[in-house]
Amino acid sequence: MPVRPMIYIPLPFVVALLLAILLIRMVRQGDAGPVDRRRFLLLIAGYTLQSVLIGLRWGYGVTELVVLQATSATLIPALAWLAFQQLSRENAPTLARSWPHLLPAVLVGAFMALREPVDLAIILTFLGYGGALLWIARHGPDALVASRLDGALLSYRSLLITALALILSGLSDVVISFDALRYGGVHVGAIVAVGNVIALLVLGGAAAIASGSQLSEGAALEAAPPPQPTDEDGAVAATLDGLMQSRQLYRDPELNLGRIARKMNLPARRVSIAVNRIKGMSVSQYVNDFRIRAACEQLLATPDPVTQVMFDSGFISKSNFNREFSRLTGTSPTEFRKSNARLENVSTMDGKAFSVTATM
Repeated sequence: MPVRPMIYIPLPFVVALLLAILLIRMVRQGDAGPVDRRRFLLLIAGYTLQSVLIGLRWGYGVTELVVLQATSATLIPALAWLAFQQLSRENAPTLARSWPHLLPAVLVGAFMALREPVDLAIILTFLGYGGALLWIARHGPDALVASRLDGALLSYRSLLITALALILSGLSDVVISFDALRYGGVHVGAIVAVGNVIALLVLGGAAAIASGSQLSEGAALEAAPPPQPTDEDGAVAATLDGLMQSRQLYRDPELNLGRIARKMNLPARRVSIAVNRIKGMSVSQYVNDFRIRAACEQLLATPDPVTQVMFDSGFISKSNFNREFSRLTGTSPTEFRKSNARLENVSTMDGKAFSVTATM
């Protein structure tokens, strides 16, 4: 019986399928609140298209798509910039007003059609936008003023991953150019198919995380603040404490640094610096501390389900709530309620009072 040849499916197609599934999931999730998900959807769609083009070009040798591949590749850094830029500004320019960012891709496509060299233009585009994203990241997680606070750190990490990946992609183009000059392009296919495919998969996950901003915060990554807080820092921090305690702003699940700053009639950076210097933490950690403290009080004072407590305290993601709860209390919400109920029973018999704050 003759052996049938197996259908060859290039790795880039597998990555494109994974990115397409991720894209569909994001579309089904709908609106993410203050963040315009369309930019991240466009970005992941760009990653998906590029992965398909890489598979056709280097998997099946379809050279007719080389112009489209180079053009779409040059468009990706601009889409990444537009997606993350909106997290760093409360009023980012609309997509319609961002048309100048299309120019690098248009110029590369035109030069490719005219058979002019474009390697340097592509390299500079990747390095330039990667450097611009690193510039946004210089202030740490609080630079993302429009990102929801319970996921600001992961959005920040996604920003760093994207910036570094763009820079590495630019540097890989340098390696490809060197290989073409020195070895006649023998290793180009392997470099593109492996390096770019891995980068696209990582970038797709980073974009999805940043657009949702719903995962765990973990340990803070902060730019080191100046050592000595000022009197103004103390006044800003005291005002913020008052707002948190009197108006319970932390219960707003869509709360971000921009909203806090507007309520205080201050620049977002001024609020961030004050919290960094006085509290020694990021604004997102500061807010989550209030949320977890409120959750602890509700767990002990009511029989409400843990999920209800999570929503009431301002969290949306259960995994994020559990991880933040564990970070601050060293245990899970369920175990916290059980152990402290036992302590309360003992303290009642001994005539002693139990304090929630003693457990945090």
